[in-house]
Amino acid sequence: MKTFFVNARYLIVPVMSVLTIAGILLGGVYAWTGVILFGLNTVADTLTRNIHHRAEFASDGTSYGRKRFQYAVMYFMLPVFITFQIALAWQIHQYVDNASGAISLTSLVGATLSAALWAGLGIIYGHELSHNKKEGFFVSRLIMALSGASHFTYAHVYNHHLDLGHEDDPATAPRGRNVYAHAWHSHMGQSNYSYDMEAQKAQMQRKPLLNLDNRWIIGYLYSLPSLILFVWVGGLYGVAAILIVWGLSNFLLEALNFMGHYGLIREHGKPVEHRHSWDNDNIFTSWFFIEIGRQCDHHVRGETYFWELDDVQGPNYGIGYFELFVYALIPPLFRKFVQQHLDNWDKNYATNAEREIAAKFSKGGDLSLQLSD
Repeated sequence: MKTFFVNARYLIVPVMSVLTIAGILLGGVYAWTGVILFGLNTVADTLTRNIHHRAEFASDGTSYGRKRFQYAVMYFMLPVFITFQIALAWQIHQYVDNASGAISLTSLVGATLSAALWAGLGIIYGHELSHNKKEGFFVSRLIMALSGASHFTYAHVYNHHLDLGHEDDPATAPRGRNVYAHAWHSHMGQSNYSYDMEAQKAQMQRKPLLNLDNRWIIGYLYSLPSLILFVWVGGLYGVAAILIVWGLSNFLLEALNFMGHYGLIREHGKPVEHRHSWDNDNIFTSWFFIEIGRQCDHHVRGETYFWELDDVQGPNYGIGYFELFVYALIPPLFRKFVQQHLDNWDKNYATNAEREIAAKFSKGGDLSLQLSD
């Protein structure tokens, strides 16, 4: 029974995704299912802010989590996210053709927002699979390509995990930056990292930048089927829809990066430790986001399966991602909330050198102010 519960509790997103797809296909008020569920999840996350749990193991030390089952679920989510786009494309086609008034503009907006919000949750599976160096890495690239962000997989593993807390990591938000600015800086910075990586590889191999081995180019080509589908079914309506899906889903992706590392500092060349990330581990966030909130443990043990990540007593916001996301949407509120946690980090977690770096920050500061030697 324990094994069943530990594995079944991570099925919240798959189940809600299927419900959201059904709502998009049904149209009408049901097209807003994804938006409504997102709101209900925010309430559930807020109500469980003080409920936490540890990773669970059997008496012999083995995990209750089942690798085959969890990986099957993660691979299953790729066709689920593809189905989101197909369902939305079908409704756009219905609207453009005005097929017996099959769907109203209001319902189409609901369907588009629902698809965009839940496509954004692809990050939790794209993220987890990016740490699998076999077929999982490729599936991660495909999942992220559905949001036009296939560059994420390489940048996350080879840039973010090695450089977090430093100016070399675009995914780490410096103190004073808001989530809106960070979404752009982080997205473009990670894409630029992947581009530079491929440019250097091409130069070493004495190949032109535009070649069939360029993984930066290939990653964006993975996104081309989505663009073709939406242009084909809806013309300008289709273009608007896919841009909303890509824009909102990437914003959610970068919001997670923003919340996981905001304002934390690491000296260049020093090892990544638990204190260089923020934990968000109330029970609903943990189960919904398949433990992606266990950032402290994850960044020290990057190859560890998500169901084995644990509370390592690192810096912790004390609330879940949904609630914190609401704060992040209102920058003054977020800064007020997070300042007490930054003060605590500076006092109880930072080294003397890191405190010196932190002291150089002013509001609206930039990571380039950090020491790089």
